[in-house]
Order: sequence, then structure tokens, then C-alpha cells
Amino acid sequence: MVLFVRALFRNRAELAAENLALRQQLAILQQKSKAPRLRKRDRIFWALPSRIWADWRSVLLIVQPDTVVGWHQQGFKLYWRWKSRGKPGRPRIEAEIRKLIRRMSRENPLWGTPRTQSELALLGRIVAVPQVGGLRHRYRRAA
Repeated sequence: MVLFVRALFRNRAELAAENLALRQQLAILQQKSKAPRLRKRDRIFWALPSRIWADWRSVLLIVQPDTVVGWHQQGFKLYWRWKSRGKPGRPRIEAEIRKLIRRMSRENPLWGTPRTQSELALLGRIVAVPQVGGLRHRYRRAA
């Protein structure tokens, strides 16, 4: 009787959320296997309401609330790991600068990598020494 009176005064959206949560748990319990297993989508389902619905713990019957909080934390970590990933290594040098480095090293065979790099810097092109060294024209010594 008390639950019925309480339901009369509850917000309609809150009642719909509780109904959805109970139906979701019922669907899990009606699985054919002896021990129902929660799938990834079930875990996502419970991680979302835990952030936006204040009374979600009262209708949770098949797992502990701390488990749901752990799922939410795992999802949060995965999201930020994905969000903060970067491309490994140095950024690629533009094709124009690569051609310029090769041309400079062909036209000035006595220049080493540091000299080529400093000449590029004078032209306003900042390129790391190892990148310049990897792009220089290779000369073969006559034997």
C-alpha cells in the first residue's frame, strides 16, 4: 500500500526510468542459461543512469551498486585513453621541404647535415637534424 501511494506522487519520468531499469533486469534474468551473464551493452545501460538518475540504486537487484560504479569508471578511463591518444613519432615533413633538402644536398655535396639544417633555418624552415640527415642525398664513394 505504501508503495502504491508513493508511486502516485512520483515524477512521471522517474517512474518511467524505474520501469525501464526493472524491465532490463528482467530481460537479463530470462536468458536461457543457468547463470545469466551481463553483456557489454547491459553494463553501458547501467553506467548511464547511474550518472543522471538519483534513485538508481533502489531498483538495482542483480548486481551491487559498487559494481556499476566500477563499470562507469572503466568507461571513463577508456574514453579518456581514446581521447588523449596521439600519433606516434614526429610529424611528416612537407613534400616541398623534402625536395628542397634533397636539392640542397645534391648541389652542395660538402655540406653536412648540421649545415643543411642551419641553411633551412635561415630560410624559415625549422626541421630537426635527424630528419634532415634521413632525407639528404647519398653519395657513393669511388673505389
